Amino acid sequence: MVYAFTINQDSFPAAKIGSVSKLMNIALPLAMTCGGLIFLFILLKAAFDILTNGDNPDALKKAYASITTAVIGLIIVVASFLAIQLLGVILKTDIIPK
Repeated sequence: MVYAFTINQDSFPAAKIGSVSKLMNIALPLAMTCGGLIFLFILLKAAFDILTNGDNPDALKKAYASITTAVIGLIIVVASFLAIQLLGVILKTDIIPK
């Protein structure tokens, strides 16, 4: 005996994603949030390292390098977000919700 079932949005949440734009609407805000939280974590850890290793020049260099890397990473995340918005304007589609 073969049983048939239908896949709808109630029984299978992934069925809500019907196009690339809907996938982007879900993925990009999550990626931006994760990027911001990682930046915050790295920045707080580097600040803690600066406070605790104030007399060690090598540790200070590593902490400042961590801050620089975190800022560069945040710039890359924001630039990619802006590039996706620009792509949406060029293609005349709503990739990211407003």
